[in-house]
Amino acid sequence: MNAHRGTAPEAPPEESTGAGWWLKSVLTWVLLFVLGALLVVTIVLPLVVGGHRYTILTGSMVPTYPPGTLVVVRPEDPIDLAVGTPITYQLRSGQPEVVTHRIVQVRRNADGRIGFITRGDANPVDDEQIVNPEQIRGAVWYSIPYLGYVNNWFSGPKRTYTIAALIVLLGGYALFALATDTRDRVRARREER
Repeated sequence: MNAHRGTAPEAPPEESTGAGWWLKSVLTWVLLFVLGALLVVTIVLPLVVGGHRYTILTGSMVPTYPPGTLVVVRPEDPIDLAVGTPITYQLRSGQPEVVTHRIVQVRRNADGRIGFITRGDANPVDDEQIVNPEQIRGAVWYSIPYLGYVNNWFSGPKRTYTIAALIVLLGGYALFALATDTRDRVRARREER
């Protein structure tokens, strides 16, 4: 008599060299690399250099920085800023509202104080207000198109909850993959015996 009657045969473990396994592995590594690279360029690098991330909201800097572009600015000594440099500055000193425009002229008044005339790349005229050094948040270091929309969505508590959820999901996936791999190895060893 067959002692195993009524039970389904065990399915063979997934091949760890098949096309599906390789595709899944490559896609997982690519996804992890892309997420890691985004983390570095949007959070780590700005923190290292004391910079900030801003989102371009208007079309005043088209085509260089269309709306939705994430710009990363880093602090620069105002003396080192030259004509042609895009800067992010406060519209009114001490206020949080900022704009990113290009320096079109550097001025010095009678007592040697420096000021900057700016203009958006798409604007036909210079900005009315002279930008003082204390208003400048930094010079544009690099930009990433469309990522500004994500930056705007990830503000305040949403950012904290989303990052925590991503960490839990990626950690859970890593544990699942480890457990699955361990299970498959144990099954393979049992079959070899």
